[in-house]
Amino acid sequence: MSGTERLAAPFLTHGGRTMGELLRTHGVPLYADSRHYAARGIPTVMFGAGPRDILEANAHRADERLRLSDLYKATEVVACAVADLLQPGQDPAAGFEGRSRESA
Repeated sequence: MSGTERLAAPFLTHGGRTMGELLRTHGVPLYADSRHYAARGIPTVMFGAGPRDILEANAHRADERLRLSDLYKATEVVACAVADLLQPGQDPAAGFEGRSRESA
């Protein structure tokens, strides 16, 4: 399993449980700094709250919107995913192609 897949797995698990639907990974055409990490072989995951469509969210506009209930759910997902990733015995650097813990 690649580093990105290992990083995404707890988000998919907890996201599905919290939101009551099957989640999947997919790319999005957004300008984000995560591309710099990915270009260096560092696994990245972008996870956010709210509408899945940037038009529905009015993204990057003065009236961008987000339901508080979506924010609460996303906060729960992130907290649970990070807790899983930080469990003893987990090596967050494992799966970083060509990187050791010291160089990651």
